[in-house]
Amino acid sequence: MTAMREEAFELLEKMPEDKLVFIIQIMQGVNSLYNSGAVESKKDAFLRMEQIRKKGNVQDDDAELASYREEKYGK
Repeated sequence: MTAMREEAFELLEKMPEDKLVFIIQIMQGVNSLYNSGAVESKKDAFLRMEQIRKKGNVQDDDAELASYREEKYGK
């Protein structure tokens, strides 16, 4: 075990039990950053969002907006 790990374990042993939850959350967050596998590029993420995006078929935006206002406010 490296000196750094030994120091980390010593600090954990001194930590009050009720505070360990916060340390565990931090460690899980850091661990997930390094173990996330292949990091998606922005382009891949954008393409995935495009695939799941709902496609609309609104032809007249003004009429659609007026319809929503009528429905919500009754004017």
